[in-house]
Amino acid sequence: MRAFEAPFERVTNRNFPKGPEVLAPGHGACQGCGEALALRLVLKALGTEFIAVSATGCMEVCTSRFPNTSWQMPWIHVAFENAAAVASGVEAATRVLKRKGRGHDQRIPVVALAGDGGTADIGLQALSGALERFHENFVYVCLDNEAYMNTGFQRSSATPFRASTTTSPVGACSKGQHTWKKNMPAIAAAHGIPYVATASPAFHLDLMNKIRRAAAVEGPAYVHVFSPCPTGWLMKPELAVESARLAVSSRIFPLYEVLDGSYRINRPAPNPTPLADYFRAQGRYRHLTEDDVAFIARRVNSDYERLVDLAERRPVS
Repeated sequence: MRAFEAPFERVTNRNFPKGPEVLAPGHGACQGCGEALALRLVLKALGTEFIAVSATGCMEVCTSRFPNTSWQMPWIHVAFENAAAVASGVEAATRVLKRKGRGHDQRIPVVALAGDGGTADIGLQALSGALERFHENFVYVCLDNEAYMNTGFQRSSATPFRASTTTSPVGACSKGQHTWKKNMPAIAAAHGIPYVATASPAFHLDLMNKIRRAAAVEGPAYVHVFSPCPTGWLMKPELAVESARLAVSSRIFPLYEVLDGSYRINRPAPNPTPLADYFRAQGRYRHLTEDDVAFIARRVNSDYERLVDLAERRPVS
């Protein structure tokens, strides 16, 4: 079944899930944590009938401090690098059980959860291998806070150009991160999988419906979720959602879907918010000059126009 034909119940403000919280309150996430908000929305979209495989990272550490856990459903903690491989194995096991008459009649979604470090760096090999196996039905969710926040705010390959971290600090010989953010959604889409999407907790219905579509398609699906980190980004906690909104309107994190190779931009930004508005609240960018911002804006706009071109040349039918 093609991705845009996969049936799923859309989430609206009218039927927003009000059932039990799969991620129980009382976890240890920082105030204003955009990743915890994003994870809660992902889980509310999935309901209670699914299996989660979680790599080491902020969301694993803050939700599972022995002897307590915030997870109210089957949840497996695995090593930093192998969330996709374990999710692939769990999905295969559910198919075997069903074939032997010992599993559920309905399809139980298997969802891998990892941060940008466990996805774009340490886990990329396992992720690529899992996406290549088209017969396996699982959803991979990258909760992207743009650095290794759990271990002290070190850079990852998803850290944006010129952002300051503890391992890409600003100093006499450095202006922060010197490489551009790795485009993980494009890498996932290059595998030819049925469904790839970007999402943001600032647009909660869009995020939840993308998760539901991802869980409904036949084959692997990848959803990349923007997850502001006030602590690591040196930002006021109450600005996390506004920061996520500005990331979309400034084009630095566009929201789009790739359905069976066809592109759709979900929140077009023909007249983008100035990138300086997005940078202003974040201490990790306070060293940027006007020339720096203009240089980054040119790259951001070029990438966005390339995405627009893909959406026009290969639209969702």
